[in-house]
Amino acid sequence: MPASRYTVSDVMTHTAIAIGREASYKEIVELLHEWKVSAVPVLEGEGRVVGVVSEADLLPKEEFRREEPRLPEQLDEASKAGGVLAEDLMSSPAITIHPDATTAEAARIMAHQHVKRLPVVNRLGMLEGVVSRSDLLKVFLRPDEELAEEIRQAVLTDLAPAMASLDFSVQDGVVTLRGSLPERALVPLLARAIRAVEGVVDVQIELDGTLQVAA
Repeated sequence: MPASRYTVSDVMTHTAIAIGREASYKEIVELLHEWKVSAVPVLEGEGRVVGVVSEADLLPKEEFRREEPRLPEQLDEASKAGGVLAEDLMSSPAITIHPDATTAEAARIMAHQHVKRLPVVNRLGMLEGVVSRSDLLKVFLRPDEELAEEIRQAVLTDLAPAMASLDFSVQDGVVTLRGSLPERALVPLLARAIRAVEGVVDVQIELDGTLQVAA
């Protein structure tokens, strides 16, 4: 199976908007609105990331404007309703990622941690950029011709001669293979190898005219 070609450094935004601990609530709201982002990293010293302020950290001020928290799980959120500076509002420690991490790793962290953006830091914790959900989707902008060439070189060539009787096409990121295989057991192996190519949307395998379902 081919290794991921894309790392976070390939897709991240290198010019990141950040704030210090003393940034005010209103200043943060203005920055989010102006730059159309959902969160900003909080820095101290020469650029070490110590936290993140997101829209979710700012909303309690509106949510609990007139009402006290009614449930125990609302207490942490309500405590931020009185925050006026970044250091009062931020989520800390920050959930970060390194630039050499794969885009798949970044996607998993975002999904598991329920965040939309990740500060990208070096080994010293210094900010190098930010990667967002939209950044990770850039791999699906790869042209079909580019995907086809990588599949040919990185997948089918490695599995030859078993793939000799297969033909394939790529349309809008969907890869369709047609022909025959010496063993049907190769179907899931082949499907997984092709799905590992960055930018592939789906894989369809038609052996002898019959559509195969590959996990």
